[in-house]
Amino acid sequence: MKRGGIIALILWLSIATSADSRHDVSRPLSPEDRAWVEETLRQMTLEEKIGQMLIPAMAPVFMNRESEEFRRIERHIVDFHVGGYHAFGGDPVALAALLNRMQRLAKVPLLITADLEGGPGYQFRGATRLPRAMALGATGSEELAYRAGQITAIEGRAMGIHVNFYPVLDVNNNPRNPIINIRSFGEDVALVARLGHAYIRGAQENGQLATAKHFPGHGDTSQDSHLELPVIPVGRDRLEQVELPPFRAAIQAGVAAIMTAHIALPQLEPEPGIPATLSSRILTGLLRTELGFRGLIITDAMEMRGIAHHFTPEEATLRAVRAGADIILFPVDVERSFAALRHAVERGEIPIERIEASARRILEAKARLGLHRNRYVDLERLETIVGHREHEHWARTMIERAITLVRDERHVLPLTLEPTQRVLLLTILDAREGWREGPPGTAFRAELLKRHPNVVEVTIDEKTSRETIEVVKKLAGLCDIILANGFIRVAAYKGSIDLTEEQLDLLRSLSRSEKPFVFTLFGSPYVLSFVPELPTYILTYEYYPEAERAALRAILGDIPFSGKLPISLPGAYPIGHGLTLGAR
Repeated sequence: MKRGGIIALILWLSIATSADSRHDVSRPLSPEDRAWVEETLRQMTLEEKIGQMLIPAMAPVFMNRESEEFRRIERHIVDFHVGGYHAFGGDPVALAALLNRMQRLAKVPLLITADLEGGPGYQFRGATRLPRAMALGATGSEELAYRAGQITAIEGRAMGIHVNFYPVLDVNNNPRNPIINIRSFGEDVALVARLGHAYIRGAQENGQLATAKHFPGHGDTSQDSHLELPVIPVGRDRLEQVELPPFRAAIQAGVAAIMTAHIALPQLEPEPGIPATLSSRILTGLLRTELGFRGLIITDAMEMRGIAHHFTPEEATLRAVRAGADIILFPVDVERSFAALRHAVERGEIPIERIEASARRILEAKARLGLHRNRYVDLERLETIVGHREHEHWARTMIERAITLVRDERHVLPLTLEPTQRVLLLTILDAREGWREGPPGTAFRAELLKRHPNVVEVTIDEKTSRETIEVVKKLAGLCDIILANGFIRVAAYKGSIDLTEEQLDLLRSLSRSEKPFVFTLFGSPYVLSFVPELPTYILTYEYYPEAERAALRAILGDIPFSGKLPISLPGAYPIGHGLTLGAR
């Protein structure tokens, strides 16, 4: 390593280890921390203990103190004593400033949570964007999984985020899964367990609580629980073989929290229509008693339709608490959930000891994080850590090592572009709207044009007419090389991971061409199942600018293809398959 690189690494390590928030949060509490927990609990009213179990959500943008949105937050903190808040995406500085204002309102430090599945940069502009789990699965590297957890913890804590709702430990063994998919490390049970364990260590050894989700396993569904209640009709033997091992590994790693799944498992919970989130057989019987989990049990968002369309806010809250949940995440109505719990305790329907057990676990989590000593964000320190150059280096390494060459039947890779050759750059979107990180294909296009300006660009989406697609087929006949990039987004409330039949027909037509044709898939990796003719098939498992740039570098031979399939492509390729150029 060059001298400058060594100095940069030393500086990064000093940043990563110098602050109080970087201590290992999986270690046992000290006697002083334990005393704070017990004294705080002793002084709490019933209402304050109940409030600790509620975590609503907010968008961390600038808010005037007199604005309606901030008044709502203030009321939740002051009147209903909520235990924390969940932060959706935005600007890191705006988030930190808002959190400091919120923390000053709270009698007990607030626990701040976020979904940092693609690293902090997936939610917060300017922070480091990391590839999600399936790309890490394609690397097979425990070191990179650990680094992903570490970087996320360092930057997340610098912004004031204490709990990351990650890693996803669902085993994605259903190719039609529209909501887990690339968020999972893959289809191999041992791989999911191994990389999940590494990620948890990376997070918690660097000061952030990790959350294993979605218990007891959401990988074998073809429905999105944001839209409906999926049913997994498997028994305990199958769960022991597939779904449960990653969660056992997480518990062994000392994971601080486990998030429940809004899925029905009728062979475990016989009462019809009762999801795992509301089942005492699953949360208390299986997770607490059998698996021995002692950390926080957090519900998935209670506003999701898998719950909200079947239960009132009051009923869902009471059932979840009776089942064993410690934290009600995104309650549909904070006031109604709060009142329901208070009335249930006052009427003797829920023992006060049950509320105190959850409140104690929540306070213990806050003590592990050191929030009783310092709950505030240092804005100056944030600016030296978030988006750090060394973090960006690791992020680039992760996505480059994930790129997987599944097939290159005509041996067109690495691709050599002659100045006179006309390239058709075809961008295929499964949906025109909803791309949170900018228009797909923009980064790939910009990098390609720097190297080869003789490019014809076409974008088609789900609304493109059949007539336009026919024109694209004719245009392909006038070009010398075809580069097609498919983008299939995996997102809540989307419910589908399909290209249209017209888009698939175009890919079949292009596959019959004698010209060099390279198809790269960004996102859900299963298109080959629908177009088995594709002669060259590359997977990135992601869709964001650096994934596009890494794919182009691999196509042109600047970096090697080193990824291996973390999932199987039914009828085509097994888990672990992946070509390297020169080794066919």
